[in-house]
Amino acid sequence: MLSVEDWAEIRRLHRSEGMPIKVIARVLGCLRNTVRRALGTPGPPRYERPARGSVFDEVEPRVRELLAAWPTMPATVIAERVSWAHSIRLLRERVADLRPVYLPPDPASRTAYAAGEVAQCDFWFPDVELPVGFGQTRTATRLPVLVMITGYARWLSARLVPSRAAEDLFAGWWTLIADLGAVPRVLVWDGEGAVGRWRRGQSELTTDTHGFRGVLGAKVLICRPGDPEAKGLVERANGHLETSFLPGRSFASPADFNAQLAGWLRLANTRPKRVLGCAPAERIDADRAAMLTLPPLAPGTGWRSTLRLPRDHYVRLDGNDYSVHPAVVGRRVEVLADLERVRVHCDGRIVAAHERCWARHQTLTDPAHLAAAKTLRLARLAVLPPPARTEVENRALSDYDAAFGLGEEAHR
Repeated sequence: MLSVEDWAEIRRLHRSEGMPIKVIARVLGCLRNTVRRALGTPGPPRYERPARGSVFDEVEPRVRELLAAWPTMPATVIAERVSWAHSIRLLRERVADLRPVYLPPDPASRTAYAAGEVAQCDFWFPDVELPVGFGQTRTATRLPVLVMITGYARWLSARLVPSRAAEDLFAGWWTLIADLGAVPRVLVWDGEGAVGRWRRGQSELTTDTHGFRGVLGAKVLICRPGDPEAKGLVERANGHLETSFLPGRSFASPADFNAQLAGWLRLANTRPKRVLGCAPAERIDADRAAMLTLPPLAPGTGWRSTLRLPRDHYVRLDGNDYSVHPAVVGRRVEVLADLERVRVHCDGRIVAAHERCWARHQTLTDPAHLAAAKTLRLARLAVLPPPARTEVENRALSDYDAAFGLGEEAHR
């Protein structure tokens, strides 16, 4: 058989050098007919085995009849019907080749996201125990990580929050959106209790969610139960955090966790993704440009309550007590808290400011408040008049005997 090298050289000598066939045959030491075949063949020569029959050819007509009647019949059942006595692997391969002829095609749809269209949100529960101060630790069920990923750019954002309560969820959610710099037009959630649920064939949002999305001007969708593909992006992002961020790390506090997570996310968003053909950082500008702009006023998130400050001048928030300046005892105060700070206002001025405590059942006292309370107590004692002294009459016991009709015989 003529080699590819000889075939290529024959064509070069004839086309480039202009050699006649007999000269080429003499130079290469081959027959003139070999040269003619090489010049007449448009492609390089290759070895082809002659087709041979197969043991499957005998049963192929019967297999086609079975597939025509039952296109989904398993290969094992077909083997029984045709009395197949050879390798089941061969039968499976040939049936797999024949089945599409009789089974209607079922092409899978490919999900594509337009720029600015959607972002998927979820909670990730890392398998860690974080120290939160006062000798306490918190597990993942009580310290979730809020995760959000955009559909077009695959831009990943995440933040550890103190709890799954609505106040902390919306505060963390707004932080992620504000850091993104724009508002995705559709925000997708699973059936998270603080956001909404799927009920009676449609998604039902909570009042807090309606208020939040109304300020943003966005749409919030709740996935159907048992439909993880609807938010597959964020599910895969949670798995990526589990396998790429978490291993080999230790954390000293929730703040340390968020600091390490932020550093890792900066690198993760610059790494190319096979599905995109580029890094999320290269597409995020187009994603932001198609999103809604941030609202002029931030939505009201976090903890918010009003009360009349009691005499002990402490307010309770998320299981902890925070001191307030005692000068406003008895007056109405407003307690505001986000993921990091707790503030108390009275008549528009701040009367308490504390760092948010992630532990539970703790009392946090500002030394200035303690000193002010002592000063105010001393001042009040100085202003109040001393209690009046009254003389108490001492009566004889005989007067009580007379009142109750007792004589001298009662004492004998």
